[in-house]
Amino acid sequence: MIEETEQRQNISACVFVLAGLRFEKNLIRQLFREDVMRESVTYQDILEQGVQQGLQRGIQQGVQQGIQQGVQQGMQQGEVAILQRLISRRFGELEPQLNERIQKLAIPQLEDLGEALLDFSNVADLAAWLQGQQVDEVSTN
Repeated sequence: MIEETEQRQNISACVFVLAGLRFEKNLIRQLFREDVMRESVTYQDILEQGVQQGLQRGIQQGVQQGIQQGVQQGMQQGEVAILQRLISRRFGELEPQLNERIQKLAIPQLEDLGEALLDFSNVADLAAWLQGQQVDEVSTN
């Protein structure tokens, strides 16, 4: 019989892992005490690896999502800047509330505005077009 507790726990954990390759989960749980497994170094190593892999995946997904949001935001801001320059050149400086409405437009709406701008005769046409748009709040952080 193995007398050292830590060594016994490690051997139990190894047997537990190997049994998992051959037998069903319910049978293994009946044969092995979970509290002994949790105390073993092997079990702790496996658990730590799982946690690290989970954290790594979470970080990667967060970074990817952040990049996508940054790209979208950059595209939106770039389109807003170009449209504001074109509108200013054509009609002069706009009222602040019209500029704010333009900044809140989504990318497809900004693209539509770019095309519609060719048909506008004056600022009133722009204001009417903006009035007809459903504005989705665009983050400007």
